[in-house]
Amino acid sequence: MSAPRTDHLWRPYTQMKTAPPPLRAARTHGSRIVLEDGRELVDGIASWWTACHGYNHPHIRAAVAAQLDTMPHVMFGGLTHAPAEALARRLAGLLPGDLDHVFFSDSGSVAVEVALKAAAQVWLNRGVAGRSRFAAFRGGYHGDTMGAMSVCDPEEGMHRRFGRYLPEQIFFDLPDSRAREAALDEGLARHRGSLAAVIVEPLVQGAGGMRLHAPEVLASVARLARRHGLLLILDEVFTGFGRTGTLFACEQAGVVPDLICLSKALTGGTLPLAATVAGAEVFAAFWSDDPAAALMHGPTFMANPLACAAAEASLDLFAREPRLAQARAIGERLAEGLAPLRGRPGVVDVRVLGAIGAVQLAPPLDLPGLKRAFLERGVWVRPFGDIVYLTPALTIPEDDLARLLAAMREVLG
Repeated sequence: MSAPRTDHLWRPYTQMKTAPPPLRAARTHGSRIVLEDGRELVDGIASWWTACHGYNHPHIRAAVAAQLDTMPHVMFGGLTHAPAEALARRLAGLLPGDLDHVFFSDSGSVAVEVALKAAAQVWLNRGVAGRSRFAAFRGGYHGDTMGAMSVCDPEEGMHRRFGRYLPEQIFFDLPDSRAREAALDEGLARHRGSLAAVIVEPLVQGAGGMRLHAPEVLASVARLARRHGLLLILDEVFTGFGRTGTLFACEQAGVVPDLICLSKALTGGTLPLAATVAGAEVFAAFWSDDPAAALMHGPTFMANPLACAAAEASLDLFAREPRLAQARAIGERLAEGLAPLRGRPGVVDVRVLGAIGAVQLAPPLDLPGLKRAFLERGVWVRPFGDIVYLTPALTIPEDDLARLLAAMREVLG
């Protein structure tokens, strides 16, 4: 029996049979989304954490328009172009350590896939067989494609139904205590012969529930990966580009990974683009006279010139405007504005780091009711699981931020 068909769109993360119709967006400006019916919503989540400079920034718009006049796209197989070369050079200069080799793709999930593939192939290129599994952490989230799903939380995550189809990885608790650090140490020692790398989200497990951990925890993960001769992959798809108060979250722990995954705010929320950036040791494993040693991956729209131009313009804004200071100031306002919710009935925890504020609620939750309540107050806030969170644009005006915080207190308090 065919499914009823009311339109031609298949919505993300949505049971379309029972969900209410989505809101129709007409335009954006600053930190606001304007609906077709004329309502204007303050965006509390920067379109899934991407619009770090707010919407329609004139500098990014001008850069994309100029690139559109000359070359909107060209295949990257056998060709190169100035926008990709300039952006790769700039990212290498901004990233810590020897993260100098940039592989472009078009989404965070694919950036993770490329990192996993590259890490596994490092061992093959070195002539070491059997090291194809990954150590990952409970509570983590790394994307929706098959490889990325396999390193997401296997029990509580959104992909648990796919367990039987996915590669079997090895999971640990983040080493936020001596006992958990010892367990990670022992586990990596026991499985090192089958492991290619350790993958972790630095400082914040984002879509897994906005769970925070201290820089010392990340430093411990890095130290144990090195102790056992494993590559370290950092997934900074969410945390990169100022969200935690530094340009990259790993800076706060003094950690330089072997591979880092970037996307989300890379283009300032303008166009799809992602990057997997490797250090010298990883890249050396692919530098060979043997064609079979090449990294066999190549997205069709890899290094799209329009997206590269947008990313260059976004990095211009980080260079000349006080984005990191703005992120830290937002963090102070979030901490102050959400503090009254601590200890309220139904509130389990309030967490703030950089320009991230999350309120964890006790079940049962009426998620549709929460969403309606936020809309009634003119704000775009999307609870998931047991979390209601704010990740606004780093340029959000004070009155818009105050409106978001007031809505959080009214709806949750």
